Amino acid sequence: MVTKIPATIITGFLGAGKTTLIRHMLQNARGRRIALIINEFGDLGVDGDILKGCGDETCSEDDVMELSNGCICCTVADDFIPTMEKLLTRDNKPDHIVIETSGLALPQPLVRAFNWPKISTQVTVDGVVTVVDGKAVTDGRFAHSVEAVDAQRKLDKNLDHETPLSELFEDQVACADMLVVNKIDLLNVAQADALVASLKQSTRNGVQIVKTSMGKLPVDVLLGQGIGAETDLASRHEVHHHHEHEHDNRTQVDEDDHHEHDHDAFESFVVNLGEVADPKVFADQVSKIIITHDILRLKGFAAVVGKPMRLTLQAVGPRVETYFDQPFDMAPRITRLVVIGQTGLDRPEIEAALNACIMTK
Repeated sequence: MVTKIPATIITGFLGAGKTTLIRHMLQNARGRRIALIINEFGDLGVDGDILKGCGDETCSEDDVMELSNGCICCTVADDFIPTMEKLLTRDNKPDHIVIETSGLALPQPLVRAFNWPKISTQVTVDGVVTVVDGKAVTDGRFAHSVEAVDAQRKLDKNLDHETPLSELFEDQVACADMLVVNKIDLLNVAQADALVASLKQSTRNGVQIVKTSMGKLPVDVLLGQGIGAETDLASRHEVHHHHEHEHDNRTQVDEDDHHEHDHDAFESFVVNLGEVADPKVFADQVSKIIITHDILRLKGFAAVVGKPMRLTLQAVGPRVETYFDQPFDMAPRITRLVVIGQTGLDRPEIEAALNACIMTK
């Protein structure tokens, strides 16, 4: 009997902590050879660069593949399937495949893609892991139940009736085999317990809910679930996004699959800056800019005056995390940041604000 390669799908909203979780996994892989497929959202391959810079021999640069042609659930046939086929033709096949979706991806179409004939005989979905930003959900930024919000909106016909962020969150929870409630360090015990209890009400029987901070989850907990999610599509129904045709019994993915979730609710752009004078001051200023402009996520790299190492910067809401990851060597000493938010960001104002604070001491 041919042993299938296990694949773990890691999904979750923008800034939930997927990349941090994967980086920790790679640094504690215990000899597993892991291949990564990353669906970057935006014009800058920051997540891929962060993971390539992890320095772990279990995941070389050749093992990191980036899909940047759009949301993975909408480019299954044109992007994801060819990448998987290319990966599976290698002589030195990976022990495990980890797929990081963009924050906008619906996990169900991706799970369905594993029934494609050339893939189904070689790979199985070990499990779907949804990373939840515990602090954001507790604060009500993405309501677990949208009924009350919808009812209020329907009273005013001038208001938008759509709640794409909440709906997307619910779909990611509905498909999960494991919910990783991240940033638990930002909650007190009562808040954490209440959030877990709320999530349990909307999950299938047997779904694990684990709490963590900074994505520090034991690799033996994250990998090796052995679920075979592609054979259990019926219980992973999309809560809000229904398709015109039945897909679960098909043997391959129809290239005409159409997914009705709203990508136009988001926008992203890249800001190129000079060297940063003081990294702490810069991080503090970035936090203020995020609050002022309601930016969902800001991430990238910074060149710091007098420092040979590149400073990685990741921000979720006003919380900014930085660390030096690798030397610039021959690469240009510039600061590059990708800004992600809901449609309507004031790009000129944001660019001007970032430029104004890079040399602040």
